[in-house]
Amino acid sequence: MSNTSMQNKMPYTIKFGTDGWREIIADNYTVANVQRVTEATAKWLLKQDNIAKKVVVGYDCRFGGALFAKTTADTFNAFGIDVLLSESFVSTPMVSLYTHYAKADLGIVITASHNPPSYSGFKIKGSFGGPAFPKHIAEIESYIDKEESFVIAQMGKTSFAPIEEHYMEVVKKSFDIDAIAQLNFAYDAMYGAGQNVIKKLFPKAALLHCSFNPSFEGRAPEPILKNLPELSALIKNNANIGSGLATDGDADRIGFFDENGQFVDSHHLILLLMTYLIEHKKLKGTLVKSFSVSNKIDTLCKHYGLEAVTTKIGFKYICELMVNGDVLVGAEESGGIAIKGHIPERDGIWMALVIWEFMAKTGKTVSELIKEVYAKTGSFAVERYDLHLENELKDAVVNRCKTENITNIGNNKIVLKEDTDGFKFHTEDGRWVMLRPSGTEPVLRVYAEAENSEAAFGFLEETCKHFALK
Repeated sequence: MSNTSMQNKMPYTIKFGTDGWREIIADNYTVANVQRVTEATAKWLLKQDNIAKKVVVGYDCRFGGALFAKTTADTFNAFGIDVLLSESFVSTPMVSLYTHYAKADLGIVITASHNPPSYSGFKIKGSFGGPAFPKHIAEIESYIDKEESFVIAQMGKTSFAPIEEHYMEVVKKSFDIDAIAQLNFAYDAMYGAGQNVIKKLFPKAALLHCSFNPSFEGRAPEPILKNLPELSALIKNNANIGSGLATDGDADRIGFFDENGQFVDSHHLILLLMTYLIEHKKLKGTLVKSFSVSNKIDTLCKHYGLEAVTTKIGFKYICELMVNGDVLVGAEESGGIAIKGHIPERDGIWMALVIWEFMAKTGKTVSELIKEVYAKTGSFAVERYDLHLENELKDAVVNRCKTENITNIGNNKIVLKEDTDGFKFHTEDGRWVMLRPSGTEPVLRVYAEAENSEAAFGFLEETCKHFALK
């Protein structure tokens, strides 16, 4: 299906970032470029051993999702690969779960996750139901526009698959839905692909932005505090609502609020999930966390006698360890969390169901459960700045982090520097600050952990002053 003349006119290089290939729709994200990346994926797949020649394809709520998904399916079909195509928009975890269930070789999701509505993307999932391994993504990249001859015995076919319905059935079998239904909570789908699940499972839930709107009202569907003022206000103004959930555009990330309408970040959610799985589900395993996650995870691991492992940023690194080892929780700072007993995939709705089941079984509020965690770890806060910088300044900061012997940042004495992915500077009293260029956006992220939010923001300000960022 190669089109040499088309390729010669296309200097644009398709590259996968931290989580898939993403570009602006109708700019570099075009039908032709989706064909190119799908063709490369098909060529790579046909070189693998013991394949079923079957791929699951789904798409989120973004503009052109159905068109780009059909383009993907048609391209796979041209290489003799069968496609199970979603009947409508679906979340990334739904595609991952169905890929594993259907014993397909790969899952493809047309999504740009939490990026602004002008973007779309292309995520690749392995047969195990999680992100394809980094080495396989690199191999697929190498096949883009590579001239090879394939003799295809017959064209593949596309069939529609009940991907969302399958996900719902698995949820019903995995959770005490009746107990969770006794709770009162709110859900903000951010116009994303998870919007139908909570609506169908819990019809009494208070719902926000659970309709089809590819523009997302002009807001990036990222479930962070600044993007969720309506959800916070809804909880604060309704005493009977005990918690709130938000999921991003493809519903693999979680945002969560307590009974007071206060945002509960991923670091705290990870600790709550650990506590429930260990103390109530009696599960064990390694804790795998990305480089920007709180040190309190290590503290709680020591309390329970478990091992903690740190990876580079990107859930694909966590997934590989989950597939090949005994992992209890795999988690990112950005709201992507996976647990034992489910696929090795981030799933915002699934994680919320675990937290809600924890609340239902104990009869405790979110803040009460967090206080119990603090009794083991001590209180803490992790805060973050996303700084939009010119590349020249961003590169200068990275170079200083690499080469400069930094002994103090403001009044904080630095005793250790780590460079697993970005640069993390630790103090002697357990604080840390981290600087890292984003893998998907023109942004320098600066994180800080301290004993409370005020102290963490203070450390961020001192860091910005040290590197002349403000």
